[in-house]
Amino acid sequence: MKNIYHRLVLLGSLAAFSACEKDLQTTTYGNLADVVNTNEGAVATVNAAYTGLAGGSDWQGGWDAGTYAWRTQAMMTTDEGVCSWGGNWIPLRNLNYTPDFDWVTHNYGNYTSYISRIAIALENLNNLNIETNLKQRYLAELKALRAHYAQLLYFNYGPFTIVTDAKIAANPDAPYLPRPTKDVVVAQIEKDYKEAAATLPDKFTGNDYGRFSKAAALTGLMKLYMHEKKWAEAVTTGQQITQMGFSLLPKYEDNFTTASKGGVSTEMILAVVCSSSGGDQYTNMWLAHALPSDYKDSTGIPLTAWGGYKMPWSSYDKFDKKDKRLKVLLESYPVGKDATGKVIYKNARTDGQLGAIPVKFGPDPSRANSQNSAVDFPIYRYADVLLMLAESINEANGAPDQTAYDAINTVRRRAGVDDLPIGLSKSQFLAKIQDERLFELWGEGWRKDDLIRWNLYIQRAINDGSTTAQAYKVLLPLPRLVITQSNGVIKQNEGYN
Repeated sequence: MKNIYHRLVLLGSLAAFSACEKDLQTTTYGNLADVVNTNEGAVATVNAAYTGLAGGSDWQGGWDAGTYAWRTQAMMTTDEGVCSWGGNWIPLRNLNYTPDFDWVTHNYGNYTSYISRIAIALENLNNLNIETNLKQRYLAELKALRAHYAQLLYFNYGPFTIVTDAKIAANPDAPYLPRPTKDVVVAQIEKDYKEAAATLPDKFTGNDYGRFSKAAALTGLMKLYMHEKKWAEAVTTGQQITQMGFSLLPKYEDNFTTASKGGVSTEMILAVVCSSSGGDQYTNMWLAHALPSDYKDSTGIPLTAWGGYKMPWSSYDKFDKKDKRLKVLLESYPVGKDATGKVIYKNARTDGQLGAIPVKFGPDPSRANSQNSAVDFPIYRYADVLLMLAESINEANGAPDQTAYDAINTVRRRAGVDDLPIGLSKSQFLAKIQDERLFELWGEGWRKDDLIRWNLYIQRAINDGSTTAQAYKVLLPLPRLVITQSNGVIKQNEGYN
């Protein structure tokens, strides 16, 4: 059981990497320790580490659409979402969780295992006799992935031991260590992101699209700086990304269709690359989770519809009615056609549904599968960077400057809404940023971190009637097994029994 959380080291368990891009097809390599001395083995090692972006063996985990997904939990514990299925979705939304609530503890074991495996993979690759530039790129990708996974754990669970020594990672009897200070964790994540960014190309396209690039590593680093409220560093990093050739797509909705696949998008920085035939972990099931059972696509594309995910009306009503982003967030939705072929719409509000229909992702035009779509899941987009830059400048300077206004207004102009008025105070500008990040980025996995940064996470739950939302629940509990197996060496987060 100890290995579940800290020492799962058999690289063979990483070998089946079912990705959705041409060079990441499902291949079984057995124990990677046996094949790592070949180019094929090196590719397999790195590809295996990427499976964490989609949750590995978890059904629709990682940055996908299922119960364990970071994206889903960020939505359902904030003002972005509510689920009509009841059950465990209710305590999740009310922040009523314990160390025995698997939905919120599961990812701790899953991702600490990935981090340990990456430590072993890095050592193996360092000893591999392959072309130098290729080796350095693979090492950088692994470091970026380790930083990303560690950051997700740190943001959600607080400080934990990031295993960087391959010998410790490979030793199932290695002693447990007390949790480090947050400064130690932040320093390691920062180091990994910086070292990765120093080596990786600005972006990847074609068969390499979906891999960590310099831009992706810097975006992760910027999020770390903002979480730590290191505003000057966040501004510098954001300005660096703005010089790397990214721009917003003319149409917001094109970020969430097959038009953005393959690295052709000027806006996508990192995505989980999906396929309609890549298995449940490497496909987009968002529409299946979100569409009401009576939803009928007006073009006739068959779509699975389970009717769970909604956006609360209180959040939907914050949008400007002329906001073009409402094209993928529906108060009324199609349910069929009349005898003349005219589309019939149902109003979800008057129908008594919990909220607006969060379509977000367009249907897969291939029609290959009614449930599994090839539309990619964004992790980082340039619009996110612009809004982070605007916020960081405002915080660093004590007020917005013209660059901050330009950044947020670029996002607003695409949405068809007016520029912000000049002369806003720091607090007024921050309030606009808080709303704009909801309007632009809902359902993309970052709202929880946003609300925690703004000290609004607990208040949201209280405002929605939760009686169990206490201040300490900005962090999730560690699994109870971690505490008991370590004989108390690893301490539980404050407030959890």
